[in-house]
Amino acid sequence: IELFVCCQMFPKYHRLHNSKEFLSVIRFSCAESSNFLQVFAKPNDLLYSRLGLIVAGKVERLAVKRNLAKRILRTVFSEHQKDFVGLDVVVRLRCAVTRGEASRMKEEYKALLVKLHKCCG
Repeated sequence: IELFVCCQMFPKYHRLHNSKEFLSVIRFSCAESSNFLQVFAKPNDLLYSRLGLIVAGKVERLAVKRNLAKRILRTVFSEHQKDFVGLDVVVRLRCAVTRGEASRMKEEYKALLVKLHKCCG
């Protein structure tokens, strides 16, 4: 699994922070889902895209596994961030992901981002 190098961080301004920002993206009518993920998107007026992650303790009990899932999602998002300029994205994990299923989740995530970009584009 590819992970961030310790000196590379996901900048705070590329994140959604409060519930108001999350809700505005979720309430916008652009959403796609797969076995592992539900992804919402909304255009923003910024020159960069922002990401919000929802990984509930109910879905994944262990914090280590929740953090791993978030790290994987952030990595994929940052790799393809240039393709989705001006888009706020919220990703919700729907079920627990094992290390073996992580690559499948990444592929689903990439496909969902492409679909959402067309929807919001």
